[in-house]
Amino acid sequence: MEKTHPMTQLARLGCTAAVLALTACASPQKAPATADVAVSRNAVENAVSAGAAELAPEEITAARSKMMRANQALAAKDYKLARELAIQAQADAKLAQSKANSAKATAASNQLNEDLRVLREEVDRINTSQQ
Repeated sequence: MEKTHPMTQLARLGCTAAVLALTACASPQKAPATADVAVSRNAVENAVSAGAAELAPEEITAARSKMMRANQALAAKDYKLARELAIQAQADAKLAQSKANSAKATAASNQLNEDLRVLREEVDRINTSQQ
């Protein structure tokens, strides 16, 4: 077994530590940004599926715009900006989805109230004719 000089071992250890530190600095920013962009993309798709394009057009447009800018920042390797825009896009998409769901619930409630009104009128008419 070949003996190495302690200084050589120390230099190798230092180089290894430097490489690991550089790797750690580069990849943690990219991974969260990439994940945030993917989560935001799903949030936008879910909002569109919920009817946000028709029921919350301003919010879904804002979400799509920020999503597009997040993808551009990711491609430019500006991971901090990509992450920030992705988080904003996700918030806008969730708001759009909530507004769409609320609008649907309001419409269903209004329809139910109208059905009840018609039913009451029919019951009143029947009761009046029987007297």
